[in-house]
Amino acid sequence: MIVIVLLVAALVFRLLGRSWQLSAARGLAVMLVVTASAHFVPAGVAFMPNHADMVAMVPPFVPFPALVVYLTGVLELAGAVGLVLERTRKAAGICLALLFVAMLPANIYATLAGQDVTPLWLRIPEQVVYIAIALWAALGSRR
Repeated sequence: MIVIVLLVAALVFRLLGRSWQLSAARGLAVMLVVTASAHFVPAGVAFMPNHADMVAMVPPFVPFPALVVYLTGVLELAGAVGLVLERTRKAAGICLALLFVAMLPANIYATLAGQDVTPLWLRIPEQVVYIAIALWAALGSRR
């Protein structure tokens, strides 16, 4: 479902006359704002993933899981802003690609633990798409 947010946002930016590369970068930024919101949603909210759901995905070897969830949410929001700004797009794209790689173990752990998350056969290709777009945005940056 979140891939749809990315695709629709990218298409809207493309229809507004932006290049495919810039449209994809901005679409990823929109998607990140949506996904980052889950990191801060109180546990009582059931219509979307919430903070407690995200904490449950953190592998046991990661210390301070609640703090890590907040931190990754902040990093996703910072990355979204970084993708939108020309001066920071290159650094944001590279850092987001690294963040997507770093967060993949949580998705693998959640799946193997039997949690109700996106299956790995879909999630891993999604992560590859996010990494590719982040790096594409970084390569297109002038700085």
